[in-house]
Amino acid sequence: MRVLVREDRPLADLVARRLKLPSREVIKVHIVRRAIDARRKNNISFVYTLDVEVGPAEGQVLARLNGDQDVAKSRESADELLEPGTAELEHRPVVVGAGPAGLFAALFLAEHGYRPLVLERGREVGRRSLDVARFWQTGEFDPVSNVQFGEGGAGTFSDGKLTTRVNDPRMAVVLDILVEAGAPPEIKYLHKPHVGTDKLREVVSRLRERIIARGGQVEFEAQVTDIEVDDGILKGLIINESKHVPCNLALFGIGHSARDTYAMLCQRGLAMEAKPFAIGVRIEHPQELIDQSQYGNMAGHPKLGAADYALVFHDKANGRTAYSFCMCPGGVVVAAASEAGGVVTNGMSLFKRDSGIANSALVVNVTTADFGSGILAGVEFQRHYERLAFRCGGENYYAPMQTIGDFLAGKTGSLSGLTKPSYRPGTKCADLSDCLPDYVSLTLARALSTFGGRIRGFDHPAALMTGVETRTSAPVRLLRGPDYLSYNMAGLYPIGEGAGYAGGIMSAALDGMNAAAAIIKKYKPF
Repeated sequence: MRVLVREDRPLADLVARRLKLPSREVIKVHIVRRAIDARRKNNISFVYTLDVEVGPAEGQVLARLNGDQDVAKSRESADELLEPGTAELEHRPVVVGAGPAGLFAALFLAEHGYRPLVLERGREVGRRSLDVARFWQTGEFDPVSNVQFGEGGAGTFSDGKLTTRVNDPRMAVVLDILVEAGAPPEIKYLHKPHVGTDKLREVVSRLRERIIARGGQVEFEAQVTDIEVDDGILKGLIINESKHVPCNLALFGIGHSARDTYAMLCQRGLAMEAKPFAIGVRIEHPQELIDQSQYGNMAGHPKLGAADYALVFHDKANGRTAYSFCMCPGGVVVAAASEAGGVVTNGMSLFKRDSGIANSALVVNVTTADFGSGILAGVEFQRHYERLAFRCGGENYYAPMQTIGDFLAGKTGSLSGLTKPSYRPGTKCADLSDCLPDYVSLTLARALSTFGGRIRGFDHPAALMTGVETRTSAPVRLLRGPDYLSYNMAGLYPIGEGAGYAGGIMSAALDGMNAAAAIIKKYKPF
């Protein structure tokens, strides 16, 4: 059902009118999905999918509206009943990493009686937040606790988007769990739901409490530095280079920045391959500019909130693609390094998205042919450009910054922008082409005018760009079969974004949950 943004009447009344019923006969209206249609700027509307209860009049309504393609009898979805398997577990399952994949895998296992042990290399979310804030304020980098490592994973310091291209029946389960843990209820029906980093931190700690309450155990500053393998079978894990944990079943949700763990697994012979990703910069605009472009005269309407965008440019000259990634309405650009001596940018928004600044990554695809040979060549590729950005920024974790005008003219020095740089601890004027591959700089330069044609003012000469954005996805894939098991290491289950099978909070959570379901179907509770 389509409803104009300006419409103030209760939704139940509008439903009754649509179904040609008296309002009193509409018993209940449940929002299944709500999206925004802003194609007509002077007539912006919400598009609802609704589950409506009308009581005894249901048969008459369906008969009267027979042939109306937008009205149909609601289908009830049957909950999946997981039957535990019969294989015996010698030790409790271990979940490596407390990002979305690891947390949801552990929670699913805990709720089915498997008492998982969760090992997280970073710190719990409360202390981690203080460590990250100190880094942003002072430039004091902590390799143990940062935007990439710690409870909640990299998504904890993001916009908290829950969009995914995955169509999975467990999506509703994930959303229900998030809402029960304190996420806003509207994430269950919004077309582009988000939690915001402020609320996400609260949600993460409650998920941990729920895992523990159901028999799980969570340990922090517990990095898996080695694995014990005998004849292709996982036998144990080494924690912090000293502690041995007997283990014959482990889910590795290590995240896309666990480069030392990638190296260890590669050395131990785990089946892996290099995979493509993308790199580029962060671009900032006044949020008002984006709102006006997307919503016209309706910009600023309280029902619409901060507008987002998605842009793609295919460069026929070199076959590359430039695109926006992880767009953060009303957010800030953040320092996201996980190694000393490197500068990495990312975007973050609070739930209210009220910073007044819109930022997004503008990235260009990078193929495995660009790396050279080697499974971990993509890791070294990322590291190389992060170190160049560190050097260009002054070797103090300041990020290199350049206006679009200077970038296109091949010069530096402009200090006045459409916005003040939001990146902390600070920025330094530099030539971004000095810390990006030539083909990335050229593709971005060609893309900017096209993007400006789609969003008026996007390519304004005073718009700011900050580098570098390198962690768009994992640079390797840990190969696994349809049962979620590693191809060549029995007992090891690669999961989530770090394993190369997800791209964001929602898809990673689903991946972890589905891997846990595969284990439940095979083994008895522990």
